[in-house]
Amino acid sequence: MRNSSQPGAAGLAFGVGSYTLWGVLPLYIHLLKDVPALQVLAHRVLWSLGLLLLLILVLRRGPTILAAARGRTLLLLVGSALMIGINWIVYIWAVQNGHVLEASLGYFINPLVNVALGFAFLGERLRRFQAAAIAVAAAGVLVLAISGGGALWLSLLLALSFGFYGLLRKVAAIDALGGLTVETLLLAPFSIALLLHASQAGTNAFGQSTNLDWLLALAGVVTALPLLLFAAAARRLPLATLGLLQYIAPSLQFAEAVLIFGEPVRSVHIVTFTLIWAGCALYAFDSIRAVRASEVART
Repeated sequence: MRNSSQPGAAGLAFGVGSYTLWGVLPLYIHLLKDVPALQVLAHRVLWSLGLLLLLILVLRRGPTILAAARGRTLLLLVGSALMIGINWIVYIWAVQNGHVLEASLGYFINPLVNVALGFAFLGERLRRFQAAAIAVAAAGVLVLAISGGGALWLSLLLALSFGFYGLLRKVAAIDALGGLTVETLLLAPFSIALLLHASQAGTNAFGQSTNLDWLLALAGVVTALPLLLFAAAARRLPLATLGLLQYIAPSLQFAEAVLIFGEPVRSVHIVTFTLIWAGCALYAFDSIRAVRASEVART
């Protein structure tokens, strides 16, 4: 019994670790508030690529990844690289410009966007409680849109870009390590060009101070570690458990926006987040219910 529980315990630790790291990411990005967002993105890509290539070398995964990243899979990874690039730059800009609250809203509604995209593009069945969860969350978004409060475009762009990223990665026949490596390889030329241009223009932040250089170099670990922890958790945990854990990150971001960064919370935000949280609760309830029904059917 003890050994059989270890994969679940390890998976839970990996899952909590990955979502906690994503949750505190604004604290790291805020330390880079004086670095242009595009430069932060470029460093995030290049330092991540270096770390991932080292990991692939140690694990001797190069031939396997090269064999997988071709044809339709490579085309899908071009799309996913574009989506994750958009997601990263919007998120960095949001944190640097005092919109952590809207960023957290985007990641609260992202699971529901995933359900809607699965229904629209993969023919997945939309269960009754899932439909209700999407409707309730949509009502929250509508309230914010009508009020004109907050940068709603930012929340929707984060949710949709990460949703389409997940959709493309779901149908691409490559694992997490290989997929992320190819995506960063595809983004690397643009990142190098951007940093070279900044260097020629005299606006390159790297090399200005030792502390800032270390912070920028840390972007590789900050980017790759939570993704690798998540991949390890996904192999060990039921989807329902992952569905509950994923709310750790936006919950931490929401708390940081209010308690650390002092972003204002108006009454319309309270109404919106209440509806979003209600939708998330319905989604979590449905996930647990579906897993239990599946376990009963197997017995």
